[in-house]
Amino acid sequence: MTQPDAFVAARVGRPHGLRGEVTVQVHTDDPQSRFVPGAVFDTDPPGRGPLTLASVRVHQGIYLLGFTGHADREAAEALRGTRLLVDDEDEAADDEEGWREEDLLDFGVRLPDGTPLGTVSALHVRDVQDLLEVRTLEGRTVLVPFVAELVPEVDEERRTVVVDPPAGLLELGE
Repeated sequence: MTQPDAFVAARVGRPHGLRGEVTVQVHTDDPQSRFVPGAVFDTDPPGRGPLTLASVRVHQGIYLLGFTGHADREAAEALRGTRLLVDDEDEAADDEEGWREEDLLDFGVRLPDGTPLGTVSALHVRDVQDLLEVRTLEGRTVLVPFVAELVPEVDEERRTVVVDPPAGLLELGE
């Protein structure tokens, strides 16, 4: 579980290559200033950190990070699933208008008429538009562009999200 005063800046994915680089799913609006060599991240789970960033590069639109002390593929694999944390107040200026994945996880997802659709299983932060990942009641995963036209309501108190998908969106990938 994340610390109450921390924000997830990224989640470590799979290793890339043989020199300890990992792919990351970015959860910050300002990766250029967050991901700089020498930056130190607390981690979730805490036993994997803190991690000091040794290298940063972008390959085909994906951030590849290398960490001090993790110089080979095996060491990189051990970091898979690790969340890189930053102080909440540091991120607040960057994220005043947005949602964080940890704020939305497990929210119930409903259609505008109240029909239950599933639950929020992830938030994919993208440069152009974010994607809300929904695990349907049938166990499928659907991605919904996280824009006001398609996600007109997020109710924090009730922990629900209303999704108004265009025809065919929920059937993609079947």
